[in-house]
Amino acid sequence: MQSSHKQIISFGAPPENPYSVAVKAGGFIYLSGTLAGDTDDSSASDAGSETRRTLERMRDVLHAAGSSLDDVVAVMVYLTSASDFQAMNQAYRAFWPGDPPTRTTVITTLVVPDARVEISMVAVPRGSERAVLLPAGWKKSPNPYSYAIRTGETVFLSGLVARRGSDNTFVGGDVRVQTRTIMENAGELLAAAGLTFRNVVSAKIYLTRAVDFAAMNEVYRECFPDAPPVRATVQSGLAGPEAVVEITFVASSAARQAIGAPPSGLPLSPAICAGRHVFVSGMLGNTADTVGDVAAQTRLTLSRIDATLRDAGASRSDVVDALVYITDAASFGTMNGEYRAFFGGDFPARATVVTPLVAGDGLVEIMVTAVVPGPGSGGSGD
Repeated sequence: MQSSHKQIISFGAPPENPYSVAVKAGGFIYLSGTLAGDTDDSSASDAGSETRRTLERMRDVLHAAGSSLDDVVAVMVYLTSASDFQAMNQAYRAFWPGDPPTRTTVITTLVVPDARVEISMVAVPRGSERAVLLPAGWKKSPNPYSYAIRTGETVFLSGLVARRGSDNTFVGGDVRVQTRTIMENAGELLAAAGLTFRNVVSAKIYLTRAVDFAAMNEVYRECFPDAPPVRATVQSGLAGPEAVVEITFVASSAARQAIGAPPSGLPLSPAICAGRHVFVSGMLGNTADTVGDVAAQTRLTLSRIDATLRDAGASRSDVVDALVYITDAASFGTMNGEYRAFFGGDFPARATVVTPLVAGDGLVEIMVTAVVPGPGSGGSGD
């Protein structure tokens, strides 16, 4: 049964796998990872054509949800090859001739064989605030994305790499140098929104080498001495060959509460509550008893998410968006079986990609966002 404070957006044939095409809740519309889909056009076999078809499909879903591409605030692009970046970019640019959304692009493996591009996004309902932010002295990105967008209490930042905002030149160096440059850029973008690192609620970190995890953390934790945001960190390729780390942030001016203690001294909180939104860190189920067992790790991961949601005053029925990382495409079906049993129906939006985890014996990592009911919540998904 659909929760009263969130709306499942149905469009076309229901997905075979346990996710919803889109979910509308808490002032946002979350669109699942979307592929180009079946087509009779043999020309749709390159990254540019796949990008166009994917965005056309997502445009139709947004329309059904009372939104549009002009109302998109954050986009996640997964490519299977860095060589497809320019083709994707060229096709992508045509959909946003002005004021594009924030964007993060990483190189990874998709669960659908032969697919080159997968895209997920977050939008706001038509007519909502959507303000592009640019710090004084910064130039607009030469690529089709905005560095930061504010809507209501929430600020979305693009995936940041070690480039100077003033002239887009790359700052070379090891992971410490690049992480420090990213954090300095993030600080300027947050300041343009009237916020600080204390307002950051969620982070996604992409490292090209898992061995850089500790060094990245040394710099990262300096910006979050207490109550750090939720976080997921994985190993993936990046679009630029010089970059070794990329970080995406979400911040909020709403009252913010950290839930739980950072695990093993890592600079992350299990959950952050900000207004009606509950952000949960990427959870793992790798223990001595679950080594090599995808089903057992998925069950334990979801059990830990369930407990964290309860601690935050939410439940699994409040989850609106999920990001699933698996290390082997062959485990997709097994993960799905456990995931389906956990949610039982009324599924959140979801993207699932294949990528190595920082935890060497981890086989699955899941990060979720939930929206709890507000005063007078009805069935509109507002």
